[in-house]
Amino acid sequence: MEQGDLADQRRIRFEPDDKPPTALTAGMGLQFAILTIAGIVLTPAIVIRAAGGSDSYLIWAVFAAAIVSGVSTILQAVRFGRIGAGYVLLMGTSGAFIAVCVAALVQGGPDLLAVLVVASSLFQFLLAARLSLFRRLVTPVVAGTVLMLIAVTVMPLIFDMVSASPEGKSDWSAPTSALVTILLVIAIALKSSGSLRLWAPVIGVVAGSIVAAASGLYEFDQVSDAAWVGVPDGGWPGFDLSFGSAFWSLLPAFVIVTIIGAVETIGDSVAIQRVSWRKPRAVDYRVVQGAVAADGTGNLLSGVAGTVPNTTYSTSVSITELTGVAARRVGVAIGVIFIMLAFLPKFLALVLAIPDAVVAAYVTVLMALLFVVGMRIVSEEASDYRKGLIAGIAFWLGVGFQNNLIFPEYLDGFAGGLLENGMTSGGLVAIVLTLFTEATQSRRHRLRTNLAMPELPGIQEFLKGFAKRHGWATSMSQRLDAVAEETLVTLLEAEQAGDAPDDRTLRVTASKQDGRAVLEFVAAARGENIEDRLAVLDEPTADRPVERDVSLRLLQHYATSVLHQQYHELEIVTVHVNPPGSGVSHE
Repeated sequence: MEQGDLADQRRIRFEPDDKPPTALTAGMGLQFAILTIAGIVLTPAIVIRAAGGSDSYLIWAVFAAAIVSGVSTILQAVRFGRIGAGYVLLMGTSGAFIAVCVAALVQGGPDLLAVLVVASSLFQFLLAARLSLFRRLVTPVVAGTVLMLIAVTVMPLIFDMVSASPEGKSDWSAPTSALVTILLVIAIALKSSGSLRLWAPVIGVVAGSIVAAASGLYEFDQVSDAAWVGVPDGGWPGFDLSFGSAFWSLLPAFVIVTIIGAVETIGDSVAIQRVSWRKPRAVDYRVVQGAVAADGTGNLLSGVAGTVPNTTYSTSVSITELTGVAARRVGVAIGVIFIMLAFLPKFLALVLAIPDAVVAAYVTVLMALLFVVGMRIVSEEASDYRKGLIAGIAFWLGVGFQNNLIFPEYLDGFAGGLLENGMTSGGLVAIVLTLFTEATQSRRHRLRTNLAMPELPGIQEFLKGFAKRHGWATSMSQRLDAVAEETLVTLLEAEQAGDAPDDRTLRVTASKQDGRAVLEFVAAARGENIEDRLAVLDEPTADRPVERDVSLRLLQHYATSVLHQQYHELEIVTVHVNPPGSGVSHE
């Protein structure tokens, strides 16, 4: 495909550095804000209603969530130092935190929730500083399993809200409103495309609210009594600094969900770079670090303000790709509108008056999609039976603990109720099994050098020592030497063809898996942090690699499989080499 054709296909009207007209900027900002403000408001509403919180705290939490979402969205767009992506990434309250936030409110109240959100946000700054730090801990299998368990944990609360009609109303009023909402959202999402699909949640909630109003469920008095402009009269919860058993039992759950949220942010920050420029650009991991840091800042502000945590919205990518407008000014406009809406109590009351059954139907769709996302991530990794086994055991143990079915007479109250939350218990099981798998595997050996032919003797000496440590004969060492030479030539051919920077560094990793040698050759521009780049590209929501057509005589003769991947200036060749006489046939 020619470059001009690719640009036409992307239809990018305004790149991040462009300055669209003020009217267009304001109009796009208003459209984006309207699409997402309902989700920002409804998440704290469903958390506080499910936990039986007060109306004053609900009003405050919604007010604070809108402001924090606005500030963090602006921060993502303008990039302040190392905080922020510099792209249009909408920030808002996260449905993934519903279960743990409800548990915190029930066990300790809003002040406990606030301190838990602040404490867990610190882990995002650690992750942003070193993306590779959690690369082997929070694997795609762990992330996918936790996402599925989040839906399993939340859905019992949601189903109770769907079926509960208020006293004095028809028993069918709440279920009918929920049914209309969910059917309309699903129908539009399945049969429409383009902009109408983005509006499906809004249309479904509005239609469900109209049906609810006909049954007397919609509280018009709450809307009419609210002021047009103003701030809540109180409701800030403060902090519970006693650090009791409830804090320590819930902190692991908050940390796990926070890290999973950071994984989602990594995927969103990679994807937004792909759709924001007319000409393809390499993924900049500094943008990814900035996005995760801004996400952590948003969560820190959420805790300080006493509301539920937030995260990036993946719809940012869909909307940017659909409209072709990626200018940072639009991100600033969205954030400003979020903040303005926070000071309009009548508008917020209009959203808060939506009946529980309609809200529950809306969240049901979100949780169903969240479960499918987790399932897809796990299924992509399940070709390795070890990873499939980890996911299966962790998921079903999480379900068992969530339903209090696993040794309840012995584990009731264990560690302050640490295992009572299925997402926490299942996530911990997945992490422990992953660490066990990593610890029992053969140690990886690494060599960092220049991507140049004169470095071949040093690479071969490194591989000779690797073969000797594992007791392989001279014939296997010679086979590894041939593979290294052919791979180095392949990588240098890309450089000579002009597809790569002239000055490149090479990292060679050698490990023993299932009785064979696995060699990984990673070439990158000098100055790149290879580990952080790999950490970004390994995330489950990042773009998958492009498998290049390679014809390597020696590699195909000596190896069972060869995968040549290219991420713009980051190039990876992975080779699985069998010892001589292993009985493996080659084509």
